[in-house]
Parts: sequence; C-alpha cells; structure tokens
Amino acid sequence: MSPSFDVLTMGRIGVDIYPLQTGVGLAEVDTFAKFLGGSATNVAVAAARLGRTSAVITRTGTDPFGDYCHQALREFGVDDRWVTPVRDLPTPVTFCEIFPPDHFPLYFYRWPKAPDLEIDAAELDLEAVRAARILWVTGTGLCAEPSRSATLAALRARGDGGGGGQSAVDPKQGAGQPEVASVLDLDWRPMFWSTEAADVREIYQAALAHASVAVGNLDECEVATGLREPRACAESLLASGATLAVVKKGPEGVLAAHRDGTIAELPPHPVEVVNGLGAGDAFGGALCHGLLADWDLARLVRYANAAGALVAGRLACSSAMPVPSEVDALLDG
Repeated sequence: MSPSFDVLTMGRIGVDIYPLQTGVGLAEVDTFAKFLGGSATNVAVAAARLGRTSAVITRTGTDPFGDYCHQALREFGVDDRWVTPVRDLPTPVTFCEIFPPDHFPLYFYRWPKAPDLEIDAAELDLEAVRAARILWVTGTGLCAEPSRSATLAALRARGDGGGGGQSAVDPKQGAGQPEVASVLDLDWRPMFWSTEAADVREIYQAALAHASVAVGNLDECEVATGLREPRACAESLLASGATLAVVKKGPEGVLAAHRDGTIAELPPHPVEVVNGLGAGDAFGGALCHGLLADWDLARLVRYANAAGALVAGRLACSSAMPVPSEVDALLDG
C-alpha cells in the first residue's frame, strides 16, 4: 500500500541562487549561495519543519543540481520517492535580486522546458494522492502539458471540493476535521504561460471545481476570477467550488472566507523585510499545519502570517522555514 502523508505537494522544484549582497543588481553581485527552491517544494519543507509528514511530486534533470535537490529534500525530512528524473532537461535554476522591503526581481532559467512540467498523469500514485490528508497543487502546474493534465487528475482523484463536499476547515473549532483537503495555490507566473488570458481563467476554474481551499494574492485572484476587490475575489473562489478562500492583500493583510459565511480578516505581522520571496511558501506550510490541527479561521491566519513574517525577515526560502517554537515565540512576543 502507498504511504499516507499529512501534506503531499505537487509542482516546481529547482535551485535558488541568491546573492549575498542586497541593494545591488546581479551585474554587481560578487557572491552567491544556493538553496533548494520551487514553490511546491518550499511548502513541503515548511510543513515538515512544523512537524508534519510531507512529500513532493515533481521532476528534476539528471544532473548535479538534481542530485542536490534530492539531498536537500532528505535533509529537510521531505520524502523524495516521487521526485523522478527527466533525461535531457536541466534542473531549473532561479536567480533573484534583493532590494528590501518590496522589490525582489526573479530570473527563471527553465529552458527548453522545466522537468517539473513533465509530470505525467499516467505515472501518478493515485492511491497516495487520495491517502494524503492535504494535497497542495499550484497554478504553475497548470501552465503546460503534461503537468496540467496530471494536476487536474490528482485533484479529480480526491473528489469534488477535495473531499466529496466536506468542509476544508471547521471555523468553530472542535467539530471535527475532515480527512482530506485539496489546496490550489493560484501561483500565477505569467512568464510560464503561452495561453490566452480567457483560456487561463477557464483552466483555473477547472481546477477550482475540485479544490476545497484556494489561496492567492490579488493579482493571482484577478487572473482566476476576473475580479480584484478582496471580498469579491473570495466570494468568486467559493462560488467556483472552494470551501475556504484565502486572499492575500500584501501590506493590508489577509482575508479568509469560509463557505458558511465565517470571515477572518487580519493585518500582516510586522517584520523588517530582508527577502520577501519565501514568505508565501512559509504561509502555505503553516496554513496546512493549521488546517491539520483544526484551528479556527482567525488562529489559522494569524499563525500563517507569523510564519511568513519570519521568513520575510531572512535571506533564504527553504532553509529559512520556521519551526513551531519560533512561530510561537513571535506570536507570544
């Protein structure tokens, strides 16, 4: 039988090459450090750091950077059995520039095609996909075939709304947690798509029909729904099939809306930003942690905000993901 994980993510993996100098462009940077990267991978790492069992479904090249990804996943406690090689495609590398507090340009090297877009539906362990308590998929996984069909197949394997219509989170806490939740991280990266905008929305809607939780910032919500006002975005995501919609509003905080009418709207946790690129993935891992713990909506958002703030105050992404004592200390403080 396939193993059951608390969190099973599916999507991007690669190597982040971050400058060790801030406030200057790449042309002026002299020293760099490498880290495990990729949004879905970072979420799996974040969940593992918070004590959850996690695994990732993705693909790498047959190169030293692919070997590094396996090594780093194991060191973080993330199961790598479904990280498979693709011959003749290089493991992706991503560079960034760091201009705190809010300018962090990214440069993706994913040519001629990223191996993680070669995930094939026929190769999925659907028994493990169904068994995972949370499945986390991303919008980037929808941007090209065969990854798009594989992502939709994984969502469909778990049923409409990620669990036959069961609630993704009980906002009143204590009423009992469903066995499964399927999370769609909208994760809009326009440089990865060659599809027209109207077709992109249709693809997102097809995924939302099988997701119980939808997470995205305002730009991502606008792509998926055609709307930009936070509450309207949340209502549209719920109408599309989600039970819980989480709309990240940047410096204005986070809005979480449940299908039963419960709403939690909280400001961001204050932080002196060093590198904001990993904050959303830390938020995602903490969101999974709170969903698994059956927390009420306000506590869920507050904890995820704190986890994101901790990583925004650090240089790296994966290796910066906090452990529970760090999140608790920040909240207590």
